[in-house]
Amino acid sequence: MKTYHLTSPSPAGRLDYEKALNPQQLEVVMSGEGQHLVIAGAGSGKTRTLTWRVARLVERGVPADAVVLCTFTNKAAREMLSRVEHLVEGEVRRVWGGTFHHLANRLLRVFAEFAESMDYGVDYTILDQEDARDLLGDCIAALTGGRTARLATRPAVLGVLIGLAVNTLTPLEQVVLHRSPALVNRLDDLLAASRAYRDRKRRMNVMDFDDLLLNLQHLLEQKGNLIASRFLHVLVDEYQDTSPLQAELVDRLAAAHGNLTVVGDDAQSIYGFRGADPDNILTFVDRWPDAGLHKLELNYRSTPQVLELANASIAHNERQVPKKLQATLPDGELPALIPVRDADMEAAFVAQRVAELTDEGFGLDELAVLYRAHHHSMQLQVELTRREIPYLVRSGVRFFEQAHIKDVLAHLRLVQNPLDELSWLRVLRLQPGVGRTGAARIWDRLHQGDDPLGEALDGLDVEKLPSRNRHGFGRLQTLLGTLNSDDARQHASVAIQAVLAGGYQESLPGLYADPESRLDDIVQLARYADRFEDPRSFLSELNLLSSF
Repeated sequence: MKTYHLTSPSPAGRLDYEKALNPQQLEVVMSGEGQHLVIAGAGSGKTRTLTWRVARLVERGVPADAVVLCTFTNKAAREMLSRVEHLVEGEVRRVWGGTFHHLANRLLRVFAEFAESMDYGVDYTILDQEDARDLLGDCIAALTGGRTARLATRPAVLGVLIGLAVNTLTPLEQVVLHRSPALVNRLDDLLAASRAYRDRKRRMNVMDFDDLLLNLQHLLEQKGNLIASRFLHVLVDEYQDTSPLQAELVDRLAAAHGNLTVVGDDAQSIYGFRGADPDNILTFVDRWPDAGLHKLELNYRSTPQVLELANASIAHNERQVPKKLQATLPDGELPALIPVRDADMEAAFVAQRVAELTDEGFGLDELAVLYRAHHHSMQLQVELTRREIPYLVRSGVRFFEQAHIKDVLAHLRLVQNPLDELSWLRVLRLQPGVGRTGAARIWDRLHQGDDPLGEALDGLDVEKLPSRNRHGFGRLQTLLGTLNSDDARQHASVAIQAVLAGGYQESLPGLYADPESRLDDIVQLARYADRFEDPRSFLSELNLLSSF
């Protein structure tokens, strides 16, 4: 196994670094070997800095295939390497650039013969997210005799919990306890399903994305020095979004040569729900005490007034690497703080301002509205629809089209229209032990007459249902009785609260990987519904959104 040493500098000649880079960027690019922590504020040119540092390494004789560049997306890696190619000649494409998963796959393929303990063959295949979810579902079905609802969670939710356990280096039982405590009573079943999933993958010689990282960790534990000596420099982009497992992989890859450059901003870490840990960047100098600290504080995107507000916003963060963004753009308008009475007035103001700006000649695609949580956009979406202003939700699906919102609204719809088969099937499938087949079977019985709701409340004998369906349908019967009461028929907010209390809140952790935020959405939905005369007018208003 060969190790790499510096070769002669590139014949392309020295690049004009001083002309291309500001002093802060130049300091990073020209820094020598060792460890470097680069705190890059928003809009400070971190991509440019990383690109030029890679170019500098190659120009001074570091073989391209001795450089590792870890990025958040493969697209980012391709863009960076393409820029490097424009700066220096040579086989820059040989740089090991890509996401952690991409790099892990390459290393596992190259060093597969050293990974005897992984129980995988060199010709393993990789499961995409859909295939991984289906395989996990098969494992759950095998454990529960085909009655997957017995596990009280969907395969996608369990898959997220398993992924968090892997990426945070935390036992699955602790992840369940802290992330989904409502599932603790089924912990033994969840652990059994996880073990079955792991064993099944090994027998099939397949890996999911998390396995790539986990097995690279195992490989580095066995042959870390041998693999690390394959490289001379490791560079990492968006370091604030790395997980504990990814941070460990980086440390091990850099252990032999100690040449590590990480770039990130602790104030921009937003992926904690996926296992990212900002402690990786905050404690970097604890793990690498000789590391040099560099700051990119010149901002090329925003005006001084915006940056003053941004600096003030993060100044009081209890844990941070202090920095102060400085503008390169000229003065602009002051940010405006608009006090409003409530969310309705806020939505009306924003919609009105959008209309004014379009009248002034701005295109709708030049305007953006930011919000902290998805439910904050609810009133705005309604207001924009009323004014017939087209909009596009970039943070996912529209608020009222989200699965958990549609779950809750289906309960209200079937009470208003007992012949609504789609709402019945959706609600029935949500009940524990019912599932898709059970829902179809129960619906066949309910719609024999003209009043499926009356049949569900009084006509259908629960004891005549298969035993696995009885508890779930019995729970639904109780809830339907509440939803059919005068109070719930007159107040949509009461009906929504009844759905939560009638079992849906209890089921949320098993249905979705982010139950807390979805519960917040439903609570806000109930508050919004309180302004309508009754559920019928509330549902009619929502129909306007789906038709726009």
